[in-house]
Amino acid sequence: MIEMQLLKYSNRLDNLYKKAQIYDSDIEMLSEWAKYLCVLTSAYLEQCIRAIFADYVSKKAHPSISKFAQHHIKNFQNPKMEKIYQLVGCFDTAWLENLKINTEGELKDSIDSIVANRNNIAHGRDVGLTFANLQKYYAAVQSVLKIVKNQIPSN
Repeated sequence: MIEMQLLKYSNRLDNLYKKAQIYDSDIEMLSEWAKYLCVLTSAYLEQCIRAIFADYVSKKAHPSISKFAQHHIKNFQNPKMEKIYQLVGCFDTAWLENLKINTEGELKDSIDSIVANRNNIAHGRDVGLTFANLQKYYAAVQSVLKIVKNQIPSN
């Protein structure tokens, strides 16, 4: 179930990234696509983190505890790495340590850049975001999601 949901989110973004590439020779249009895709990529990360943990608690916790946890997970937003660390740490400190080790450096910086750029775009500020950088950030988002998903027991 969760894999299908995550794949649906990913496929939608993958298709939009491909569509944007037709503007490769139009720097201004590609820049506008980068802004749009940055907002969607940040939302994608947010939705996937929520979905992964909501699925986990629905499978592992008593229904009333699951309802409580899902209510709090629903409010998870602006997924900078520190906030992801905090959420993961609420579930398991070993998961947190593994995540910190595996996301140090470029992955962490990429996630933080996506969210910072999204916030600047949403508030009408100029950003120096290029489509090429955004593609790297999107790959980092995919990597972080894979790390998070793979460390959570599926049964």
